[in-house]
Amino acid sequence: MKKVQRVSLLAKTMGMLLSGTCRLLTGVRTRWVGCQPTMASRIYYANHSSHLDGLVIWSGLPPLMRHFVHPVAAKDYWDKTPFRRYLVNKVFRAVLIDRKGDKPATGNVLEPLEAVLESQHSLILFPEGTRGDGEALSEFKSGIYHLAKKYPHVEVVPVYLENLNRVLPKGSKLVVPVICSATVGQPLAPLMEDESKSDFLLRAKKALEELMP
Repeated sequence: MKKVQRVSLLAKTMGMLLSGTCRLLTGVRTRWVGCQPTMASRIYYANHSSHLDGLVIWSGLPPLMRHFVHPVAAKDYWDKTPFRRYLVNKVFRAVLIDRKGDKPATGNVLEPLEAVLESQHSLILFPEGTRGDGEALSEFKSGIYHLAKKYPHVEVVPVYLENLNRVLPKGSKLVVPVICSATVGQPLAPLMEDESKSDFLLRAKKALEELMP
């Protein structure tokens, strides 16, 4: 049974406002072409070209699902101001990762992500690790492989984001209204016993590329 954390009325209201604003600015449409929304634990993985990527996927989920789906975000960006910290911790309930290389006491950098899956919640992550140009995918980091291997019952689902690099270009602080879309594909087949890390990462990357227009 999923563990439910209390969310304040202010955080709920802020989440609704941000979701509405996001849809207004981007006109984002979420298309479920390979599966349907579910409360079951999943790893949604997507291409990364904007700080709005996580918000766009999160906003496109049915409202009842949002509390159980946690974006993975960069601590050095979202921890800079009190307002950003409030949004990422209270509204999005994101999982913050340290891109500077600092490891937790256990030495396991995936520990916060594993805690989410242990709670039977879902993740939104970006296996490229950093933002790209929105045109081609970079090589995937190994974290998604290790999570898929440790949690074989959790579906790994590709999500392709189109035009997000134009809404908030890298280095820009101004949002440009552009029609965007999020296409949710078919869950990957489970990791095979003899499948290597490189083969799985290549398979995951190809599944995401197949959703590209």
